[in-house]
Amino acid sequence: MNTDQVIRTFVDYFQERGHRRITGSTLLPPPGDPVLFTTSGMHPLTPYLEGRPHPLGNRLVNVQRCLRTTDLEEVGDPTHLTVFEMLGTWSLGDYEGPQSLRWGYELLTEGLGVDPRMMYATVFGGDERTGPDTASQEVWGELGVPVELTVEDNWWSNGPTGPCGPDSEIFLWTGDTPPQSTPTQDDRWVEMWNHVTMRYRKLDDGSLVPLPQRNVDTGLGLERLVSTLQGKSSVFECDVFDPWRSLVPGLWPLDEPSLRLVCDHLRSAVVVIGDGVRPGNTGRGYVLRRLVRRLLTVLWRDDPEPGSRGLGDLPDDLIRHTLDHFRQDIDPVDVRVILLDEEQRFRRLLERGRRILAQPRFRGPLDEEHLHYLHDTHGLPRDLVLSLRPE
Repeated sequence: MNTDQVIRTFVDYFQERGHRRITGSTLLPPPGDPVLFTTSGMHPLTPYLEGRPHPLGNRLVNVQRCLRTTDLEEVGDPTHLTVFEMLGTWSLGDYEGPQSLRWGYELLTEGLGVDPRMMYATVFGGDERTGPDTASQEVWGELGVPVELTVEDNWWSNGPTGPCGPDSEIFLWTGDTPPQSTPTQDDRWVEMWNHVTMRYRKLDDGSLVPLPQRNVDTGLGLERLVSTLQGKSSVFECDVFDPWRSLVPGLWPLDEPSLRLVCDHLRSAVVVIGDGVRPGNTGRGYVLRRLVRRLLTVLWRDDPEPGSRGLGDLPDDLIRHTLDHFRQDIDPVDVRVILLDEEQRFRRLLERGRRILAQPRFRGPLDEEHLHYLHDTHGLPRDLVLSLRPE
């Protein structure tokens, strides 16, 4: 089952159960929102979780593209991407957690063919503020899915204040052996689908008060699910990355970790540009600039002829494939122009950096003070400085 089929199966399943699909999934939050990018499917729905009526009703489903800068250092491992898609469902004061879990189990096992023996669930075990989530625990017991009780790992909140509540997470086994241990003890159990029973609001003093309505908010990582269904060992091997893995190694010889980072950051940069962001020194523009410079740093780090590898080699087909997948209406040529302009800016920065590194104060070994100075004052990435001056 490919990615598009998984999306259709998910959306159709919940539409048949009375959910209305939310259209539009831009990375950009509404004006006035302090967050730079949409980080989860629920982010645009916060006002409705707090009680405002949604124009489409109280059962919703969508496919939301998300960006998380907090995961940048983890990009390249089997499960993390900078830009990814989240399949989401919501009950705004309608059905509660147990119904959501039953539907989730049915969709995974009957709709998507997941072996129930490869499933594990975690459930909130209770703390000094509120008791254990016995309703979720009972559902999993009825369905025959093993349960692990946790506290912090199964309490979801939207920041230091705001909507929050206990959650139950569905994990799928990705190991080569029969399932072993539990999700908190073995990272071959990969978190797929989080079901939050959002019933509280957290106040500034840390106390909890009931929300006007009891909601359910779920988020299912699309690329994680698809790679697992396809029997792949990482999200970089699922079908949405097939064109990248087919074309990029022929352009630039890269080891596997570098290939993953370059593909992720390039693909993410295309999506960010497709949503209207342009490189800059602050805010969203800086996030885009950082993505491009990080991938160029990796691309040029082991370049036998410094600067010979460039984004001008990138085929239009890859840009178009990404824009089409994320349903973005921008000419691939315009995306290429923006990327190449940013690449030229970075080349000029590096040329200046080489002149700076030639100064007497940098002729000896570089210590942490030097590296911080070069980064903070001149914008020179640590990895690239060390590749220029490996001593």
